[in-house]
Amino acid sequence: MITFAEACRDPELFGDWFKGDSWAVWRIIDKALFGEPLDADELAIFTEITGRTEAPTEPSTEAWLVCGRRSGKDVKASALIAWLATFGAEQLGFLDRLVKGETGVAQLIAVDRRQAKVCLNYLRAYFEQPLLAQMVAKSTAEGLELTNGLAIEITTNDLRSSRGRTVVCACFDEVSFWSSENTANPDQDVYNAVKPAMATIPGAMLIGISSPYARRGLLWNKHKKHYGKPGNVLVVQAPTWRMNPTVPRDGDFLTEQFKDDPASAAAEYGAEFRKDVEAFVSIEVVEACVEPGIYERAPITGVSYAAFVDPSGGSQDSMTLAISHQEGDQTDGLTVIDAVREVKPPFSPEGVVAEFCDLLRLYGITRVTGDRYAGEWPREQFRKHGVAYDISERSRSDLYREMLPILNSGRAVLLDDDKTVNQIVGLERRVARGGRDSIDHAPGSHDDRANAVAGALVCTATPKFVPWILVRDMPSSSQNPRSTPRSYIP
Repeated sequence: MITFAEACRDPELFGDWFKGDSWAVWRIIDKALFGEPLDADELAIFTEITGRTEAPTEPSTEAWLVCGRRSGKDVKASALIAWLATFGAEQLGFLDRLVKGETGVAQLIAVDRRQAKVCLNYLRAYFEQPLLAQMVAKSTAEGLELTNGLAIEITTNDLRSSRGRTVVCACFDEVSFWSSENTANPDQDVYNAVKPAMATIPGAMLIGISSPYARRGLLWNKHKKHYGKPGNVLVVQAPTWRMNPTVPRDGDFLTEQFKDDPASAAAEYGAEFRKDVEAFVSIEVVEACVEPGIYERAPITGVSYAAFVDPSGGSQDSMTLAISHQEGDQTDGLTVIDAVREVKPPFSPEGVVAEFCDLLRLYGITRVTGDRYAGEWPREQFRKHGVAYDISERSRSDLYREMLPILNSGRAVLLDDDKTVNQIVGLERRVARGGRDSIDHAPGSHDDRANAVAGALVCTATPKFVPWILVRDMPSSSQNPRSTPRSYIP
């Protein structure tokens, strides 16, 4: 029987990775996680980083470790999962709860594929140690199958990865930065999927480990609810220089980081949740603008359409296009999104322009608006296909800012498109230097579809766009104006 704290000092297990005094604070956390006694000096440090005056006496069912960058989070998270799936599974009784033929899963869920690969490399290195190597039954693309009936899987944040499984332990790595095109709240959705998967395993442990970001999301909610409070949910909050003294607080690197961007550095290295970042628009507002079951609207003769394109070179970002039209007065009428196109990289930019122009012709569009991307290139390519490319007078942030009142007032009619909805909901408002705010996607997220839709909404809803006038088939007040067919003439 060897505890996790002992395993992290044992050269035959994880000791080679956690040598030296720079891991001193982590050793206290290693003990506190599993209810091991702390001496007076350790308790003082424990109180400093948790706000709790008494150390836990039992293993935590959940632990949320809010630590600055370069604190050693990935290597520690990988070691935790390795121990919980081997020695910890025996000591905490996970194996006793599995029925014959059932495979328990120890999951490490990473922020993206790159991070998953980093953690997987640590995991494989741990299991090259002779004591652990003999427990490997099979190596897989995502982890290991062990001789004790458990499997270790390292995946990215997808709620489907836990459904139908028996999860004995899970670690959410860099959970503050999870993003997904399939949901607006991937952290909470994955949490909601993992907890039922642990229901049949008493003592199953869930660990979140991340640098902090905005004051929202799963990590912030757990911190707000449990930091400094007794119970079986442990919350740790500590800056980089406390977790890793090899990065000194007054060193040149951190001094420069705090000088260049104090708000970002306070979060990234000081482990403080950002006060200058807030949600742009709620999911309830955006979903209220969606017309369920309508994924695209066919062109109607006599309707004047507008289009906005978000160009891309084809190697990193998607290239997107949105088409819209105005119904009724621009002051209180509806601005309708008719079609959205996205082509993900890699692709031929010239080929995508040709494809987009074919769609524009179906809607009778001969002019498209877009940003100043790549200078003259977009104008030349669209011009080849008989479409004029107008440069938008508004920046991306300006488009989002002007889109907000259209959404809030319910004057936008969006397609039933989860990716677009999630990208709009994922936008953030940040206070920039000089007091002016900016609106953009969160780190690691995308807003290509959102940008095209915002451009189409704003360009259509502003007075510069002269709409065609609705003259017949106007629905009565009892009819749904978003679903009744209409005819238009100029």
